[in-house]
Amino acid sequence: MNHLIIVESPAKAKTLKNFLGAKYDIKASMGHIRDLPKKKLSIDIENNYEPEYEISPDKKKIVSELKTIFRKHKDTMVWLASDEDREGESIAWHLVKALDLKKDQYKRIAFHEITKPAVLKALENPRDIYIPLVHAQQARRILDRLVGYKLSPLLWKKVRPGLSAGRVQSVAVRIIVEREKEIEAFKPEEYWEIKTDLKAKEGEFIADLEKIKGKKAVISNKKQADNILEDLQDAKYTVANIEKKKSKSQPPPPFITSTLQQEASRKLGFSVKQTMMIAQQLYEGVKHGKDHTGLITYMRTDSFNLSEEFLKAVPKTIEKLYGKKYVLTKPRGFTKKTRGAQEAHEAIRPTHIDKTPQFLKEHLEPQQYRLYKLIWERAIATQMPDAEFDVTKVTIETNNDYGLNARGKILTQPGFMKAYVESHDDPEEELSNKDKLLPQIDEGEECALIKINPEQKFTQPPARYTEASLVKKLESEGIGRPSTYAPTISTIINRGYVEKREDKKLYPMDIGRVVNDFLMEHFHDIIDYQFTANMEEKLDDIAEGIIKWQPVIDEFYVPFEKQVEESTKNAEKAVGERILGKDPKSGRRIAVRIGRYGPMAQIGTAEEEEKPRFAKLMPDQNLQTITLKEALELFKLPRDLGEFEGAAISANVGRFGPYVRYGNTFVSIPKESDPHTIKLDEAIKLVQEKKKKDEEKIIHAFYQSKIFVLNGQYGPYIKADKRNVKIPKDKDAHKLTLEECEEIIKNAPLTSRRFTGKKK
Repeated sequence: MNHLIIVESPAKAKTLKNFLGAKYDIKASMGHIRDLPKKKLSIDIENNYEPEYEISPDKKKIVSELKTIFRKHKDTMVWLASDEDREGESIAWHLVKALDLKKDQYKRIAFHEITKPAVLKALENPRDIYIPLVHAQQARRILDRLVGYKLSPLLWKKVRPGLSAGRVQSVAVRIIVEREKEIEAFKPEEYWEIKTDLKAKEGEFIADLEKIKGKKAVISNKKQADNILEDLQDAKYTVANIEKKKSKSQPPPPFITSTLQQEASRKLGFSVKQTMMIAQQLYEGVKHGKDHTGLITYMRTDSFNLSEEFLKAVPKTIEKLYGKKYVLTKPRGFTKKTRGAQEAHEAIRPTHIDKTPQFLKEHLEPQQYRLYKLIWERAIATQMPDAEFDVTKVTIETNNDYGLNARGKILTQPGFMKAYVESHDDPEEELSNKDKLLPQIDEGEECALIKINPEQKFTQPPARYTEASLVKKLESEGIGRPSTYAPTISTIINRGYVEKREDKKLYPMDIGRVVNDFLMEHFHDIIDYQFTANMEEKLDDIAEGIIKWQPVIDEFYVPFEKQVEESTKNAEKAVGERILGKDPKSGRRIAVRIGRYGPMAQIGTAEEEEKPRFAKLMPDQNLQTITLKEALELFKLPRDLGEFEGAAISANVGRFGPYVRYGNTFVSIPKESDPHTIKLDEAIKLVQEKKKKDEEKIIHAFYQSKIFVLNGQYGPYIKADKRNVKIPKDKDAHKLTLEECEEIIKNAPLTSRRFTGKKK
């Protein structure tokens, strides 16, 4: 019998080929091979929401090749080896449909790690496709298509063309927008902290003022602080109580998708998308020496389970690396309190615990090594003893009713911290965990005051979300699942609703705020946290075979469609308009709002006889905070800078940001410069650099015919007016004549998609 194994990716296929040899023909489907067509809704609402799938245009060749291999032998058995989650189960089901496989012509196998024992075990234990998982993925896909196809056109009409909405992405934007509004509304309050340097018989230490006359010390201004300082200066300090105790700290659980994304962001600076991409590489397999095997288990999971094989193997590695005292007497288990571990049912861990990060370092790319090291260290730490501390709290009282505390924490047994220490979103929390040594102090001992350290502080607004803290928030609210976090964050950034800046924080853009406010007003249920979390619960119910998928869709869609119809008729256009005041010169109104190409300022209104004037906001400005003075500055553009070689140079802001114009040449102004302040010599330098790049790009220029042979990113091509034409392989771009160019253009196919010199 001939055997054909189908996996998702070439990397996975390569790893399996290394295990299984020539007996199996192993091919990659390159992910999903069927989907809903892009250019129409493709859901038969009248026929119980039946999806209308098609083979994706870019997968037709792959399907054709798979059919050819399958039909080559009459007795071919197809092994469907996609990942064991909803997406993987769905890929397997679509392959059955696309290849028209009969029940006895295929088997479904799955494994949590791509190692030889795991793969061979899977081949010995095939199963059926689990249809409830397929239905759960299908229900999510249909829900998202319905929301996207119904809401997006509404946003085009009511806000701006080209916008989109999504069931989970819109909730993510809401979270970020609401945090920004909290920050804007926040009013800092003054408070003071007072620390004292005290001296005991055996040494010096720091004590914090915590109580005044038995109540918590609340110091809200300098006057209060000065009065307290005066009292403390003359006070006597006596040790009233010393409390000593032992403290233990357990290791964090092994990584699941969300915690890996968070920790990789905090410790390694990786984006969520980057983390998942590198984890995929480690999972699918890396060649190291004679071996080519997967290095970690499946990385889309929300289960804390660890396999028996891992738990049996890890003590030997711990003893070898750290010593016998770091080996547990029995394995440590972790339980997940939340429901719905619907993805792969094991935590993320190394497939071979004896393959240490140092052993693999020379075989891995730097980023692969750093992520593998993080996963390896966390996994091994889970099976090491608790860390132990000696904690001391010293209470000091004064003769004038002030209470101070000094705290010390000493790590006595490092336990799991020998291998791994978890990081925190809050730097203060990390600092508080550091050892603070205290000298020997006795109860009743009097201490001498060395110095008083008052510090004025102000309450801080809540922190903006990072990718890591957003994932944590989404997970805590029950919004999305392991496979959705990375694409959700990528989507809201790519669509311009949110911007990730140099400080790694996520900032809502004006268009994101306007869209969010519109959806909050007219589709509050759709982006309600609890509603979205409840929908995830229902998808879990579908995945577990508890309920059918069609009633879930129907319960959502019927009221949703009415909301869309109502909003289409009655909702006013949403542009986020904010009136700033009047133009001092003309007396006309000045406002800011969302325009066709983004946030802009406007002098006058369409109803006035004189036409309105428009100016695009600078990239660092937004509708909520721009002032009248700043808006007026925008109308000073375009700004004439002078001349260069007989032609005028000006600075302005356009659709794609600030730029310098020199004749028909447009050059972007870098971030560190400003069109309002850029000088002529700086602009000339930008123009000269652009001209030099353009000249290097030109191979031939037939100016009269407006035909150019240019160097593109992926090789030479011909530019004729607005058409870009591929140069045949048998032609040398550097030797082309005008006549040959015209012939190539004439014979080139006219397609709706213009060739741009870039790979498709």
